[in-house]
Amino acid sequence: MAYTCSMAASSITPRLALFLAIFASLQHLYVSYYEFQVGDNDGWVVPSENDSKKYNDWASKIRFTVDDFVRFKYIKDSVMAVTPTDYERCNSLYPNFFSNNGDTIFKLNHTGPFYFISGVAGHCERGQRMIVKVISQQKDDYASVAGGGRSIGASNLVIILIHFVLLYLVSYLF
Repeated sequence: MAYTCSMAASSITPRLALFLAIFASLQHLYVSYYEFQVGDNDGWVVPSENDSKKYNDWASKIRFTVDDFVRFKYIKDSVMAVTPTDYERCNSLYPNFFSNNGDTIFKLNHTGPFYFISGVAGHCERGQRMIVKVISQQKDDYASVAGGGRSIGASNLVIILIHFVLLYLVSYLF
């Protein structure tokens, strides 16, 4: 009889460990922020002559919410967060934020507009500037993603699908 109890306990332990591991990994489904790469694959560069609204067009297609991040990738350039007046004038003398490390991540920490320009002379005037409009966070983040307007990367979609498959398999273990 002691042998039977020992076997039953040993078969439950791996199942419990598997269940706990899957449950712990579900936190990835409920992440309430996203990271967006400015300019997609092109990165943060001076737009071509006929594409001076490139970054504002890009930003207008995304629903940014509080705690999202924008990533600026660039070579021999910089990114600055500035006031609306400095944005309009392409003035880089007194930025609220400055970075020139080539891979800048900026957290959108409040609602409203954020104004970004390049700090390299002449780049802003040629269209390397952008306004990001941040809305308040939705109460139901998943509905916000599923309802459109927010981008969900392919890797996030794969993670979500894997979690659902694992949950389905775990339901047969218990």
